[in-house]
Amino acid sequence: MFNHIFYFLSRLDAFFWSYIGFVIIALLGSYFTIKTRFFQIRLFPTIIRTFSEFIRYSASSSRGTHPLKVFFASVGGMVGVGNIVGIITALQLGGPGAIFWVWIAAFLGSIIKYSEVFLGLKYRVPNEKGGYDGGSIHFLRKAFNVRWIGTLVCILLCIYGAEIYQFSVLTHSISTNWQLDHVLVSLGILSLILYAVIGGIQRVGKICSLLMPAFTLVYIAMCFWVIGHHIPELPGLFVTIFKSAFTGHAGIGGFVGSSILLALQNGIARSVYSADIGIGYDSVIHSETSAEKLVSQARLTIFGVFIDNLVCTCSLLMALCTGLWYAAPQLDSTLVIQKALSFHFPRQEIFLPLFLFVLVYTTLISYLLVGLKCARQLHSNYGEKVYLFLAAAFLFCFSFFDQSKAL
Repeated sequence: MFNHIFYFLSRLDAFFWSYIGFVIIALLGSYFTIKTRFFQIRLFPTIIRTFSEFIRYSASSSRGTHPLKVFFASVGGMVGVGNIVGIITALQLGGPGAIFWVWIAAFLGSIIKYSEVFLGLKYRVPNEKGGYDGGSIHFLRKAFNVRWIGTLVCILLCIYGAEIYQFSVLTHSISTNWQLDHVLVSLGILSLILYAVIGGIQRVGKICSLLMPAFTLVYIAMCFWVIGHHIPELPGLFVTIFKSAFTGHAGIGGFVGSSILLALQNGIARSVYSADIGIGYDSVIHSETSAEKLVSQARLTIFGVFIDNLVCTCSLLMALCTGLWYAAPQLDSTLVIQKALSFHFPRQEIFLPLFLFVLVYTTLISYLLVGLKCARQLHSNYGEKVYLFLAAAFLFCFSFFDQSKAL
């Protein structure tokens, strides 16, 4: 029965990203990009300046959370196992051309995400916890003037907040590489997640602010080191990326070949999933900011998508340079980056699970926090308690499923 359900969902997913998702992102992203005169490029220096100004920012009100804590909580949700494992799946299924569509989705999607976050900030409301409630829940209610839309979005974000796939990848990685009992690993990680989320946006933001900058810099530096050993091959690889995006790619090694549709479908889907474009999660997180200029906070989302896509690109180029994406027999997507890094950095079976822990932990606590906020809006008295119990139960139970089924 489960196999039939998983098969149906996978076919539905493939159909959506081949024919519907791409069209929506392409049309909406292109419209906003042209209408704003390429806002995401034109104002990128201003966005970087805004980020540096927020480092010295001191809030004039006790309500809300520091803008950079909110920003790194957002980045913590974006930069996750999808940047290392999920994105490699796009390459293995869609070929090198998928990388081009990853870039297109991020470029067009960043302006969609900016619009979503700005509206979430504009229509936010103060809550009893000293913060704000905002996001797609509130601005969709305003737009359509019907309450059930906000309720539906709350329910969907509650479901999305329990990230069973990433939890499954992390528990399997640590228990396998370090030879630890899977049950104990799952319970230990679950305890750390609940500790962070119960502390609210302040605790989640603080944890992400400590972990994400360090991880991002170290991982990108390691990727650059590996890619740097293949500089002569890069021009040819970029030609292959652009050519394969519009012609497909023939089979090679363990890669069976791909069509334009496969490259487009996998590239767009993985990029959107990684950067949380149009999902609604980010607008809920950013609505907690204490920044006076809401447009400045919204602009940071474009920088967040840039960081997320940079990490994705580093992972993809590293897999492409080393040739591991078409290895025969085909490597599991969870092992491609580990093997690529192991050519230059030893003991990756020890260090990569640590990297995964940082990535997945920050993603899980950010997502679950959004789910918790939405559950509270569904029922002010029991929403949080019921949601935490159900989310913990689902995370623990699905950690024993095959990772591809969890995805």
